[in-house]
Amino acid sequence: MPQPDLPRPAENAARVLLIDDDRKLCRLIADYLDAMGYSASFVHTGPEGVKAATEEAWNAVILDVMLPGLDGFEVLKQIRRKSDVPVLMLTARGDEADRIVGLEIGADDYLPKTFSTRELLARLRAVMRRAARPAGMEAPLELVAGPLRVYPEMRKASLDGTPLTLTPVEFDLLACLARAPGRIRTREQLLEEIRERDYEVFDRSIDVHISALRKKLGDDPKEPRFIQTVRSAGYMLIPPEN
Repeated sequence: MPQPDLPRPAENAARVLLIDDDRKLCRLIADYLDAMGYSASFVHTGPEGVKAATEEAWNAVILDVMLPGLDGFEVLKQIRRKSDVPVLMLTARGDEADRIVGLEIGADDYLPKTFSTRELLARLRAVMRRAARPAGMEAPLELVAGPLRVYPEMRKASLDGTPLTLTPVEFDLLACLARAPGRIRTREQLLEEIRERDYEVFDRSIDVHISALRKKLGDDPKEPRFIQTVRSAGYMLIPPEN
């Protein structure tokens, strides 16, 4: 079966890719986003989604969990091997277990399919804003914690000189911790870094992102080098020993 041609994007419009087998829903979302100034394209199977997401440049991807060919989790895994594009996942089931799995493998946010178009737009804007380079942000050019280097303005980080591949959420959490080594950051403070205050969140979201970040840092939570859990309080970046 031939790959469908993707619609030609409007000049200078933020490009959004929808990967969902519900053709009517894709059209409704695309029409709404186009009317809001975005350029929305869509494909309907997992393999088509991987191909489109990794071979073209997008500002964000909206990805359904239930897809023919490859499910959304496998599509996300393959996208993350090549791209850190913001990914907003959709699910008809809305189970917390599904959301946790998606976050663990690199989703930036999750939305049940009972969403309103306004909520979809708000969450889409939020993940795109987190992924964008901050404008006018007064921050050090380099945050240092031993072998860990964080560059807030470039949204890059490295460990022992090796670049880290982080999702936008993981980077924001790391940068928040790195700005205040030795100081506890509560879950509420960290949530403000990755979500708008009005957004619904679930209890384990921060823990899931921190767990994924630790894996990429090679950090053992039982004997941490970088991120320490402070029971009943939050997390702290361990300051380097002098």
